[in-house]
Amino acid sequence: MSLLPYSLARPFLFGLDPEVAHELTLHSLAMVQGTPLKWAYSNAFVDDPITLAGLTFPNRVGLAAGLDKNARCIDGLGGIGFGFIEVGTVTPKPQPGNAKPRMFRLPQANALINRLGFNNDGLAAFVSNVKRSSFRSKGRILGLNIGKNAATPIEDATSDYLTCLEGVYPHADYVTVNISSPNTANLRSLQSDEALDALLGAVAARRAALAKSQGRWVPIFVKIAPDLDETQVGVIAATLKRHGMDGVIATNTTIARDAVKGLPHAEEAGGLSGAPVRDASNRVIAQLRAALGKGFPIIGVGGVMSAKDAVSKIEAGADVVQIYTGLIYRGPDLVNEVARALKGRQKA
Repeated sequence: MSLLPYSLARPFLFGLDPEVAHELTLHSLAMVQGTPLKWAYSNAFVDDPITLAGLTFPNRVGLAAGLDKNARCIDGLGGIGFGFIEVGTVTPKPQPGNAKPRMFRLPQANALINRLGFNNDGLAAFVSNVKRSSFRSKGRILGLNIGKNAATPIEDATSDYLTCLEGVYPHADYVTVNISSPNTANLRSLQSDEALDALLGAVAARRAALAKSQGRWVPIFVKIAPDLDETQVGVIAATLKRHGMDGVIATNTTIARDAVKGLPHAEEAGGLSGAPVRDASNRVIAQLRAALGKGFPIIGVGGVMSAKDAVSKIEAGADVVQIYTGLIYRGPDLVNEVARALKGRQKA
């Protein structure tokens, strides 16, 4: 348990605009990481190694992409007890994202809606921040999440992904191809059969060239949406295997609003995360496991607000889990709680 209880900080943070609270938290972490003050929020680490895609994950709890888009706080977040951290999404060029306000809390549902839109400082700044972190040197796993600029036409999206792949490849334990954010126009169309086939074919070819030139093979994961039917999931699963992708992350946020209908902010545009997405995420995980068979790595994310939620992800077929919104509502102690619950547990 961290020395500074999150229950003391949460009322203050929840009294602020959600994006202001988010930025204040990241700024504070960036300031104290690497100093003795980090012990105020650090957790004991739960050792529970598992090997996926040729990587040894020190435990089965990770941070989902989106919280630290610019990789500013890798070491600070690492102190919370994560076995792996994923940062980004990064795009080739800096971009401001969508107009504010663009992040909303739905506390009655333990949920968030965001339409941030891949706001980030661009690839060069991102890589510079990654290179300064010491997280990987401690045996932890770092995933780098890549996307396309909003101004890039969807027919040219592959070029952006390849640019980012080349930039992050030397510094990543794995790379995630994000094709599932609802906040970049037409991005989710890349999940369709023909578009996905073309994108992953190009990514696979470029990865092979990079592996040869740099002498190391970096696994590639693909992050998909929860708003897919079983047929779509089956097509995606087959495409992942055909192009030699190493894993899948299920899932991103949802555009569905059934679970929060009538609540304040429920009709805001953007992706809904937190408790309401848990069941849809678990459904997609189960469908992926059925389509992919045993042994294909699945990272389960979406609605992990408790140890029980995390266990449900493993029971659905995930190998490891990621947290984002749960961290905002529950604080750092959730990481340790989930890690202890999953320790030694076998997936379905």
